[in-house]
Amino acid sequence: MEQYFETIRLLLAFLVILIAANRISYMFLKVKLPLITGLLITGVFAGPFILQLIPKASITHLNFLNEISLAFIAFAAGSELYLKEIRSRMKSIIWMTFGQLVITFVIGVVGVYFIADYIPFMDGMETRSKIAIAVLVATIFVARSPSSAIAVINELRAKGPFTQTAMGVTVLKDVLVIILFAINFSLAGATITGEKFDFFLFLVVLLELAGSFLLGYVLGKVLEIILSIKATTNVKTVLILSVGYGVYVFSSFVSHWSEGQFGVHFHMEPLLICIIGSFVVTNYSKYRPEFLKIIHDTGPYIYLTFFTLTGAGMSMDILMNVWQIALALFAIRLLGMVLGGYVGGILGGDPMKYNRISWMPYVTQAGVGLGLVTEIAGSFPSWGEEFATIIIAVIVLNQIVGPPLFKWSIAHVDEDHSKGSTPLYDGPRDAIIFGLEGKAIALARTLMKNGWQVKIATNMSNIDLSQMKDVDIHFVKDWSVETLDKLETEKAEAIVTMLSDKESFKICELAYETYGTKDMVVRLNDRTYYDQFVKLGARIVEPSMAIVNLLDQFVRSPSTTSLLLGMEESQTTAEIEVRDPDIHGMFIRDLRLPPDIIILSIKRGEQILVSHGYTRLRKHDLVNIVGSKESLEQVRMRFES
Repeated sequence: MEQYFETIRLLLAFLVILIAANRISYMFLKVKLPLITGLLITGVFAGPFILQLIPKASITHLNFLNEISLAFIAFAAGSELYLKEIRSRMKSIIWMTFGQLVITFVIGVVGVYFIADYIPFMDGMETRSKIAIAVLVATIFVARSPSSAIAVINELRAKGPFTQTAMGVTVLKDVLVIILFAINFSLAGATITGEKFDFFLFLVVLLELAGSFLLGYVLGKVLEIILSIKATTNVKTVLILSVGYGVYVFSSFVSHWSEGQFGVHFHMEPLLICIIGSFVVTNYSKYRPEFLKIIHDTGPYIYLTFFTLTGAGMSMDILMNVWQIALALFAIRLLGMVLGGYVGGILGGDPMKYNRISWMPYVTQAGVGLGLVTEIAGSFPSWGEEFATIIIAVIVLNQIVGPPLFKWSIAHVDEDHSKGSTPLYDGPRDAIIFGLEGKAIALARTLMKNGWQVKIATNMSNIDLSQMKDVDIHFVKDWSVETLDKLETEKAEAIVTMLSDKESFKICELAYETYGTKDMVVRLNDRTYYDQFVKLGARIVEPSMAIVNLLDQFVRSPSTTSLLLGMEESQTTAEIEVRDPDIHGMFIRDLRLPPDIIILSIKRGEQILVSHGYTRLRKHDLVNIVGSKESLEQVRMRFES
């Protein structure tokens, strides 16, 4: 009982450190470093070698937090391997993965073996043990960081073939590296302990791998059951994390039981089991959206815990003696990635512009790599601590250097769509309002608030503009083609007329005949003009009927009406054109959309479609969507190439 109270006390103390680490890590963003680096460094300062806020003995008591976090990291990696999204770049992804995996691994093994005598814990080891450790190090060299990649892509709103290939390779590599690790971990363990290689050992490794895949499939079905129950999201999250931790407990039990009963160390890789389970849910179940939402919402708390605790576990006394070795290993890995990226790009048929920098997206390391380090350190206590400290130092270097390189490479291939860089649209989202009055000013300010560039054109003079300095107002003499040209009407996405019907009709007719049919919105005063505006394709608003219809909608569906009118602060609507050729032909249900997004309708030509899960999107469809502003921008980036 006393042990449980001690664990609770440590958890509460660690919670205080996590709160501080969360705040401190954001300071690293100001110097263009990722949050994860801030968490690792904060953990180092809080650990037993500097401030001693987390004693060395306490880290062992908190090891269960590591295992929960590792299971979640595997879930997150598996959820990113969504087959329907990477189909168009599959050739490039496969060859780039081959180049990065094989060449980086081979160079890693050779490089580590040749500097083994300079690594303190490897000096004096037998040749077979040096090779085994070199294989384990090279396996970790292959690992990438999906979470870091996603953070950079989201920050830059990156979109394009280079980014898509980078994301696909990142996730696929982490799946393959765990399979590779499961094989190499078993073989290395046998080599270091002096077991002979024979058919029986090979059979055991195959059975371990097959058992991990089978349990991964079963885990996927268990996750489906959890997601299907009628419970709150918080309850499901706790159950998912508990099941992930249970995988580690079960794997440890099987390992000890098999060794005691049969004298065979039967190790089923927990990370592989979890990543396969997540892959099954993501690709072959109807609960994918909810599962992705849980992963998205829970991720920050898991990463905060895992990286802070990992930093606290770094042995700084050892690191001070081996920092030169960490730099050498960093250089070996970088060499492998440069050669692997170039060869993979050539084999995949990518442009030379991509091939020269194709290694840059894969430098960063984080969750999976650290997870593998943790497993090795726990399984080989005689040298595991020194091994972990050196490799974690390499990972920290990769975490510092990697994100800036990835950001630069995205900008270099013109796939950076962040604010102030490459424009997201073919042209600006411009609107011109004809007519100056209170409602016109209010409409202009509302559109501007939602990211539109708005002009108001008026032929009225002697107007006090002191209260309208935030609005771009143009004074014109008449409504002619020359006037419309000066206003750059051909670039406008929308034209709104709030003049007399005669003036409005003249403007709409000129726009129709000169620039083609525009998105024209007309405030109608007299219904005798109704048919004439309809022939021009204008959208007509009759003030008297609009009020009646609006009141009717508020009575029959108040929540929906408030949403569509933008009266809900957290929600808004948008009409987004499908331009990405990879989305052409996809079912709506197969899209990876933010969980708060709802597709209301699709305009295809002159036809309005009420959408459902099995509606196929077509290029140039206009999709009407409701959701938060942040989510709408993600969808816009996804739909528009």
